[in-house]
Amino acid sequence: MPIAVYALTAGAFGIGTTEFVIMGLLLQISSDFSVSVPMAGLLISGYALGVFVGAPVLTLATRGLPRKTVLIALMAIFTLGNLACALAPDYWSLMGARVLTSLAHGTFFGVGSVVATGLVAPEKKASAIAVMFTGLTAATLLGVPFGSWLGLGYGWRAPFFVIVGIGLLAMLVLAVFVPAQRQKEAPGSLREEVAVLAKPQVQLGFLITVLGFAGTFALFTYIQPILTRVTGFSEAAVSPILLVFGGGLAAGNLLGGMFADRNLPRAVLGTLAALTVTLGLATFAMKSEIAAVLFVGLIGATSFATVAPLQMRVLDKAGEAGRNLASSLNIAAFNLGNAIGALVGGMTIDHGPGLEAVPLAAAGLTAAGLLVALYSVRRDGVPERLATRLG
Repeated sequence: MPIAVYALTAGAFGIGTTEFVIMGLLLQISSDFSVSVPMAGLLISGYALGVFVGAPVLTLATRGLPRKTVLIALMAIFTLGNLACALAPDYWSLMGARVLTSLAHGTFFGVGSVVATGLVAPEKKASAIAVMFTGLTAATLLGVPFGSWLGLGYGWRAPFFVIVGIGLLAMLVLAVFVPAQRQKEAPGSLREEVAVLAKPQVQLGFLITVLGFAGTFALFTYIQPILTRVTGFSEAAVSPILLVFGGGLAAGNLLGGMFADRNLPRAVLGTLAALTVTLGLATFAMKSEIAAVLFVGLIGATSFATVAPLQMRVLDKAGEAGRNLASSLNIAAFNLGNAIGALVGGMTIDHGPGLEAVPLAAAGLTAAGLLVALYSVRRDGVPERLATRLG
């Protein structure tokens, strides 16, 4: 892989750390601001909704700028947002700072995915996306457990100060290693770019991503209280268990990229099916300490095995003219799924069977995504114009 792809990975690491680290801090934040755990969980939903709104707006607003300039500017927004998180005096200030930080997320990964695929041979495009998204897996493997440990020892604000430093470092790496000459291009017409949203297969791709990934966050958002209150682990044990989750993410992410390069439709269906089964079985596994640790790793592997196939599926169906917008919107779809998942998990806790039933609710969401994917793959042979008329 070109070194520029790994530079994108560095940016992904910073963004991934700030997105996921709060999951290991929910109990501390809920205690500090005197809010419930599901209320603290809405900080994840707020971030995800910010990505959903920011992705299309910033992608269209920056469409005429060199991609390298866009990526560095987005990291600057990210860094300032994290500083605001660290200094937030109350819950709603923290929510606002999280939303500010999230605005950079979707466009960074969307534009970054297009840049990554443009730096490699056609048969390596999904793998290039997977390598970039390795930054997210590294964030979960290293950043989130470290942030959880740091928050437990020094308060929940400390991890956000560290993330500010990560953001500054990522800006430097992007400035040095991403080649500016590869980012210059004349944008197509706005009509051509927006027209991609009318393609049925692109629309289905977004829906698959939303539902398929919602299951992951329905469970992972509340992984700390599940491990402590259902499985019986101490709060101190959560950080090392999250290392297992991160290891699973790293393996699953790279495997998903390789599967997608070989056969994209089968990779989409296979990874979603594996995630559905894993989430369903976690309902029983979380009642045993040994099984819980094993399934935390399996959930990590199966959830991120879906990322490269789902992202590549949308890029493949979008065509050249709308790749930037479609790519960014699919990142927004991932985060809309995150928000829906966190909301469904919170409702299951507050108004449903409780913490023990969260994995089953998560499996139901991903199963819905799998059904949509089966329908979408069956339509692959239908010409786009006919598919549009058929709805």
